[in-house]
Formats: sequence, C-alpha cells, structure tokens
Amino acid sequence: MLRLRLLTWDVKDTLLRLRQPVGQSYSAEAQAHGLRVQPQALSEAFREAYGAQSRRFPNYSQGQGLSSKQWWLDVVQQTFRLAGVREDSVLALMAENLYRDFCSARNWELLPGAAETLSRCCQHGLRMGVVSNFDNRLEDILAQCDLRRHFEFVLTSEAVGFTKPDRRIFEEALRLGGVLPEQAAHIGDDYARDYRAAREVGMHSFLLRTAGQGGHPEVPPGHVLPTLSHLLALIEKG
Repeated sequence: MLRLRLLTWDVKDTLLRLRQPVGQSYSAEAQAHGLRVQPQALSEAFREAYGAQSRRFPNYSQGQGLSSKQWWLDVVQQTFRLAGVREDSVLALMAENLYRDFCSARNWELLPGAAETLSRCCQHGLRMGVVSNFDNRLEDILAQCDLRRHFEFVLTSEAVGFTKPDRRIFEEALRLGGVLPEQAAHIGDDYARDYRAAREVGMHSFLLRTAGQGGHPEVPPGHVLPTLSHLLALIEKG
C-alpha cells in the first residue's frame, strides 16, 4: 500500500464537467436576447477566441494588467463576434451573464463516483487539496457543487501565478500540505499537465481515462483510473 498523506486533484473533467457544450450555453444566451446563433458555430468560435487570448495573455493575464474577469469577458465577446454578432451593448450583457452563469452549479455536474470517492478518501484519513489551471471562480464553483468541504486548500493557477505542468504549482501544493513529494499523489485527466508533471516533482499520480479515451503507452495500467471509484483500490494495491 502507498503511504500517502495528501491527495491533490485536478477539477475540470476530473471531478466536474460542463453539463452541456460551451456552444449550447452561448447559443441559449443569445436566444434569450432574440439572436439565433448555431451552437456549432459558437463552439468553433470559442475555441479560436480562447486559443488566441491564451497565447496573448497566458494564465488569465497574470501580471499583465488584465483581471481574469476581463480576460473572460473579452473571450466571450470575441466568440460572439467571430460567430457574426455585432451589437456591442448586447455583447457586453451576454458576456456578463455567461461569466456569472459559469460560476453556478447549473452549468456543472459531478463525474460518476466523484462525491463518493472524495468522501471515502476523507474516511481513510487522506488529506486533500486542489491543483487546477482555473481562475478565481473555482472556490465558488466547488462550494456550489458541495465539494469545497473536502479540501484543505484550493490552488488555482491564477492565485499562484503558474500553470500546470510548471513544477512550481505542485511544489506550492506540497508546501501547503506540509508533506514530502513521495507522501502525495495527484489525480487528473491530462497526461502532460497532471500525470507526468506531478511525477516530475516526485509525487505519485493517477490518470483518469474514461470510456472512449485512448490509453497512453507511458502510463502503467496500475496508474490508470477507468473511473474515480477505482482510486482507493489502486492506492491500497500500490
């Protein structure tokens, strides 16, 4: 059995996922303002706008003079512009509404086994924290979804100033947890940002690979989670 004292968790697509694609949410918001924009067009526009903003202002513009809220408002407005919406006053209103709505449990759902697995980890005496490339809304999202109570700390890339796979975000998690790397494990769904990055600082790690996702040749089967419910068995086996 692994002698673990701390588990750190990714959130998006590990514990929580969007209830519907971004394009559908944006299309519904447009419809509420009398605009008809196809979800597929908005999904493609969002990918383009998000990618451009991320390249220009990495990590929600930390240290570059833009708040994370303004960062997101710009992404949302640019998404609608790319999809053909031109009315500036409506753009600003839709962006504000969507920024607020994506902080709500209405837009997020737990992955299968998430709540039960977190509860069982707590019952086993494992301490837990979050390590996520997210902005400062994550605390509220976790609280709204009744997950915040499981974690001693929530470490976002916006707060710490570094994004996974930068080793410094994991080092900060270890400092906050007061443990050595070999006493901690990270759980996430991304090979480079979660699995490999945690291992590079000496932590254990597990890769969530849900049905339909391809495997990764460099990840031993004992480190792969087909569902979150498999976690404790793998820890006890390790």
